[in-house]
Amino acid sequence: MGAGRRADTSARSFGSRAAGGGDRRGANGPSRRDDAYRRSGAGSRTSGPGKGSGAGRTRPGRGESPERRAKDPARTVALETLRAVRERDAYANLVLPAFLREYSVQGRDAALATELGYGACRSLGVLDAVIAECAGRAVTEIDGPLLDVLRLGTYQLLRTRVEPHAAVHTAVELARAESGASRAGFVNAVLRRVAERTPEDWVARLAPPDPIGRLAFEYAHPEWVAQAFADALGADAGELRDLLAADDARPVVHLVARPGDITAEELALVTGGEEGRWSPYAVYLEGGDPGALEPVREGMAAVQDEGSQLVALALTRAPLHGSDNGRWLDLCAGPGGKTALLGALAGIDGYRVDAVEPAAHRAELVRSATRGMPVEVHIADGRDSGLSAGYDRILVDAPCTGLGALRRRPEARWRRTPGDIPDLVTLQRELVAAAWELLRPGGVLVYSTCSPHLPETVAVVTDTVRRTGAEQLDARELLPGVTGLGPGPTVQLWPHRHGTDAMFVAALRKPR
Repeated sequence: MGAGRRADTSARSFGSRAAGGGDRRGANGPSRRDDAYRRSGAGSRTSGPGKGSGAGRTRPGRGESPERRAKDPARTVALETLRAVRERDAYANLVLPAFLREYSVQGRDAALATELGYGACRSLGVLDAVIAECAGRAVTEIDGPLLDVLRLGTYQLLRTRVEPHAAVHTAVELARAESGASRAGFVNAVLRRVAERTPEDWVARLAPPDPIGRLAFEYAHPEWVAQAFADALGADAGELRDLLAADDARPVVHLVARPGDITAEELALVTGGEEGRWSPYAVYLEGGDPGALEPVREGMAAVQDEGSQLVALALTRAPLHGSDNGRWLDLCAGPGGKTALLGALAGIDGYRVDAVEPAAHRAELVRSATRGMPVEVHIADGRDSGLSAGYDRILVDAPCTGLGALRRRPEARWRRTPGDIPDLVTLQRELVAAAWELLRPGGVLVYSTCSPHLPETVAVVTDTVRRTGAEQLDARELLPGVTGLGPGPTVQLWPHRHGTDAMFVAALRKPR
């Protein structure tokens, strides 16, 4: 275990350190459903701070530093994760578990590696602001591998309870193994300057003066994201601090019990988890690797945020005009979590689900998630699927910025920019329009995003109602027992209120 560690902790804000364990491995993976659509012209990929810094420099092979691996495996895994995020635009919650396996890191070292890797990725923009101040230069002018070490060291100094001398010493040793003694001296000098001020002092020194900007810096969010959250909260904008704090905290792993295979009560007993508050199929896990659980291995359960479960349930509960003929469609199916819940529920009643996914590899994920269910997967662009009209129920869980799931995707907040919004909104509206043509009169379309950003949510729904004359249902009635849903008719879930991702839900019925 790394030297001098008092506790592997993450802070609830930049200015206050709080005890706790590492991020939970196996939490919901990143949403990349828009990638396939982008290949056809919608959207653009952006990268986070520090990408490409130190271009042209190749890190030493892992085999060249066996002593580093043996002495500090937790920080080595965290550093490898930061490097992969910077160099390859990798997703931290995919690569870090792989590095844990590669380096055979387990137990408390694995918890520390997870906390440091995910925590530093969540805090990239704030860490870079502090590093630039202490280095006297922009982070883009710092060699990439050194920047990774500085980010790791600065995170430990300001957002964990790792002893300052240990944070500096271990970072210097990593830099020495990576780049030699002279570069290690630079890391030492910068981190000592970082340690001269408390987290509160750095907030006072570097945070923007306006209230939203200050909160964004304190809780490690880009200011435009914090502003988008405040706009979506509307009259409840006073909850912004609580929302940002919840968004910056480690999420509990949510499982879904497959209807017809296992109940939530049975799943909770088998796994040692707790039954969910809102979904009748949800179970909460405080720790451990869910992929190692027998019900997950056997396909009787899966990792799925409770908010996503509620989206699928809303579709099945929405009142139709006329009978349900059992023809359902998931127009944006990859990677298949919601499709699987729909498929399990459809199977109980003898119904069928069509699932559309434009990317072949993601379509295969949908097939895997729905194996044995009455689900047919179609590899097609949802805007031109080639399917025949007449569906009773259609889910459009549209590609989006993913701002509602930032707590499960550590680096994502620093990759998105406001420039991503226009193309995504265009795509969202096109998908809804295509779905509307496939919906039978009296049928219901549920539109959802894992983003609360108003241009992606309310604006898309308002435009659809204006163009089609759709009857907007009160989505709150589709989620009985769920509190804090606001004035309606749409639903916005929140991490700080519901413990879920910030899922948006709207239900539209086609006039007969």
